[in-house]
Amino acid sequence: MPEFLQLLPPTDALAVLLNSLPVMIPPVEEVNTNQALGRVTGGAVVSPEPLPAFSRSTVDGYAVRARDIFGASETLPVYLSLAGEVPMGGVPAFSLSAGQAALIHTGGMLPEGADAVIMIEHTQVARPGAVEALRAVAPGENELRSGEAVAAGPIVLFAGTCLGPAEIGGLMALGLTRIPVVTRPRVAILSSGDEVIEPEQTPRPGQVRDINSYTLSALVEQHGGCPQRYGIIPDRREALEQVLRRALGECDVVIITAGSSASTRDLTAEVIDTLGPPGVLVHGVNVKPGKPTILAVCQDLAGGSAKPVIGLPGNPVSALVIAGLFVVPVVERLLGVNPNRPRPLVPARLSVNLPSQAGREDWIPVKLVKNAAGYTAEPIFYKSNLIFTLAQADGMLLIPPDATGLEAGAVVEVFIL
Repeated sequence: MPEFLQLLPPTDALAVLLNSLPVMIPPVEEVNTNQALGRVTGGAVVSPEPLPAFSRSTVDGYAVRARDIFGASETLPVYLSLAGEVPMGGVPAFSLSAGQAALIHTGGMLPEGADAVIMIEHTQVARPGAVEALRAVAPGENELRSGEAVAAGPIVLFAGTCLGPAEIGGLMALGLTRIPVVTRPRVAILSSGDEVIEPEQTPRPGQVRDINSYTLSALVEQHGGCPQRYGIIPDRREALEQVLRRALGECDVVIITAGSSASTRDLTAEVIDTLGPPGVLVHGVNVKPGKPTILAVCQDLAGGSAKPVIGLPGNPVSALVIAGLFVVPVVERLLGVNPNRPRPLVPARLSVNLPSQAGREDWIPVKLVKNAAGYTAEPIFYKSNLIFTLAQADGMLLIPPDATGLEAGAVVEVFIL
């Protein structure tokens, strides 16, 4: 049985892979903004107009000139005459003069001359056509001034921004109903193994249903890619090479599961090396689970650009954990996403001692239990082919390579799944 010649730390292995990919400008397409949730902006978005477009009230109350009610209080109210009521959705037909106020509702346009709004609960009607101000307000109080949120002209969203609900709402507020986004990279997903069958089939003794194609497809889609399943490939060199070549020509990334362990049946690395230069860059990563990982970049022999090819372990938990470490960064690189953006982490106290092997990264699934002091991380001990291990976990805990384990009570960071 061949041995792994060199086991790289995951961070170093990922750097080798990403540094070997060509620098490319991601292709861009235009989509309806209301269908762009989770998509990545294909360029900087510039505000075409100020937001808000006019100065408006943030409360129900009276538009005033702040200087007119300076010093007002409940014991010494200031009397103002009513100039009118601001129509919702329209422009006031009047302006404020000294000693005047105008009834205004939330979102209403401030009349000319007004520079603040006093909340209705801080006033009382003195007589028809007049109101008492029971407190002072500062200029700009309870008002959104024109352009206060966004001025016309500056960048409101940078290229590589993942669009969430707030971003989509902001774009709609600016009237941007179509938005350029990065075209979703096509990710080929192959499963190999004579023992693997489709999920709708009934397994015979020695057979297992395909899990990896579907977990990896969901992961790719979750992070902005477009998964393309190429089915189950038998353990034959010719069949594997044929499908790999087709996938490399049709997609931007190729993932294959199983066939990556160092055994006599391991053809994956050899076949990948036939697809085009530079070929296999890393075969073996110093991590548990997932040591027999293959990272490669292959130049499509049909004349296309160099593309990443990743060989994952066949065990479902190992495949999904390693895909999170390598496939997700590759997809995000192709989307132009900022690699340094914050990741969801939860601090927690470890419930038990966790041993580890020095020099190796260990990733442990954990369940988070809420308590008065925060969260407790309870490790889920498992065998690597049991996918419901991850289904029961809230996140993953990293034991770094320079540690021989973690003690119960240690404060750790849990990477949310």
